[in-house]
Amino acid sequence: MTAQILNYSLKNDVAMLAMDDGKANALGHAMIAALTEALDRAQNEAKAVLISGREKRFCAGFDLEVMASGPENVRKLVGSGAELLLRIYQHPLPVVIACTGHALAAGGLLLLAGDVRIGAEGEFRIGLPEVAIGMTMPVFGIELARDRLARNRFTEAVTQARIYNPAEAAAVGYLDEAVPPAALIETATARATALATLAQPAFANTKRKERAATITHIRDTLAADSGTFDGAQTR
Repeated sequence: MTAQILNYSLKNDVAMLAMDDGKANALGHAMIAALTEALDRAQNEAKAVLISGREKRFCAGFDLEVMASGPENVRKLVGSGAELLLRIYQHPLPVVIACTGHALAAGGLLLLAGDVRIGAEGEFRIGLPEVAIGMTMPVFGIELARDRLARNRFTEAVTQARIYNPAEAAAVGYLDEAVPPAALIETATARATALATLAQPAFANTKRKERAATITHIRDTLAADSGTFDGAQTR
């Protein structure tokens, strides 16, 4: 476990995963590895998972230094990020996300991968800005958005790259609700604790069936789509 960027603790039956790299919680290789390790550990010793960020910063997306270091490095990082998102999306335990602040790009996708998403109220920005900054959205991101966002807001959120505040994000589908910042962790923990009481393997089996079509499509397209991860356009 990389203690300086991800803290893991067990509270009753809930595995608490708190991201804090001291900055914007970018998804670099170290953070992705730490989250993956923590999710594996939680599967063995918890009944639910709670993922949170640092105050006012949930996740700013993929590490910009890596994203600017060449196409091959971009493909490796985004590919690893896709695997993390799928790990969360199909995790056999309930996964609650406490969105502590800004959640952009891959940070927005982390929200889409969770089962329950509770955000802090405030002047925070949530969404998928890829198209606005010249990047082609990968299929895995599009399909997670298609599954979780309101159908009539999907195009504006994905293709038109609209960014939302927490109240708007709850209406669109990035969040299930927004609460005062002081109540966020308590509210999210209570929700995770309640979900931890659901019967297993009934929960895991039903979640797998619910999401099977989306997972299969992402898996079937991931390798071929990796050529667009660096922003390249296809004809």
